[in-house]
Amino acid sequence: MRIEVSIAGQQLRLLNEHGEVEASYPVSTAINGPGEARNSCCTPRGRHIVRAKIGAGAPLNSVFVGRRPTGEIWTQALALQQPDRDWILTRILWLSGTEPGFNRLANVDSMQRYIYIHGTPDDQPMGVPHSHGCIRMRNRDVIALFDKVPVGTAVHILETGFTETASA
Repeated sequence: MRIEVSIAGQQLRLLNEHGEVEASYPVSTAINGPGEARNSCCTPRGRHIVRAKIGAGAPLNSVFVGRRPTGEIWTQALALQQPDRDWILTRILWLSGTEPGFNRLANVDSMQRYIYIHGTPDDQPMGVPHSHGCIRMRNRDVIALFDKVPVGTAVHILETGFTETASA
């Protein structure tokens, strides 16, 4: 099983062990585009793994800060009180790069950059770049993905669209 993300297509797909698409979801990657540098607010490319899964069993729209639930549940009223907050909701799949010098270690380390696949408020755009570097998903979609993948699942973030022969 593996996850592929197309930055160009703003799409995530889950493939089974035979390379067949099990599920496909719209996503939102970085408004700053692709890139690996620390503090760039870009979505890193290349091969990653799911290093940790955070939020199992948390209610829909649970708010996380520093990978910890705050006890808040996102609502439009809460969002209006904090309009500039970068909402991380429902579930977190924390990614770790596997390519030293490209997306792992030093100033390009995806895990040290806190790059996640995570839920976002339902009023946020999907299918267009809008994040601060992470891969945002609809809350119900991130729950479905979270429940299907184990820690260690391969994640390949592509700048281009998908290819039928993309490999993990």
